[in-house]
Amino acid sequence: MLIVMGGLPGTGKTTLARLLAARIGAVHLRVDTIEQAIVRSGVAGRPVGPVGYAVGYALAEEHLRQGLTVIAESVNPLSVTRDAWRDTAVRAGVRVVEVEVVCSDPAEHRRRVTSRSTDIPDLPLPDWQQVVDREYEPWDRERVVVDTAGQSPQQSLALLLRGLASG
Repeated sequence: MLIVMGGLPGTGKTTLARLLAARIGAVHLRVDTIEQAIVRSGVAGRPVGPVGYAVGYALAEEHLRQGLTVIAESVNPLSVTRDAWRDTAVRAGVRVVEVEVVCSDPAEHRRRVTSRSTDIPDLPLPDWQQVVDREYEPWDRERVVVDTAGQSPQQSLALLLRGLASG
């Protein structure tokens, strides 16, 4: 199965993806990690454009063809990237579940964005205004929505697991 997790920075995607990967024994592909590796290699500077996603699609397909469950985690802001993840699952012949992670409390979301630190060396994190101004197309198809506002990561994981079971 391919689980595609998207949402704005600071909503809790990475935390949730890591918890889910540990729970179900899945491969966690994080586009931020891929993009920062590309930048560190010297091949490209920021922004790297679609290359990080293209590498993610290829890695996901390879892991899926090996029979592994993959969690692809990124902002995934555009319908074209969402379609490409779905196409990856179709090519690999596996089920895809899309997950949008949101934080419906603007004050909590802002606090998360302004107080977090990165675990990827030299990855620049967006400030609150960059998050607010970011291009992010509304989702126009069925997905599991996990609202992380006002709950612990474990509570959000429980919601996600219920959504995956019913999806």
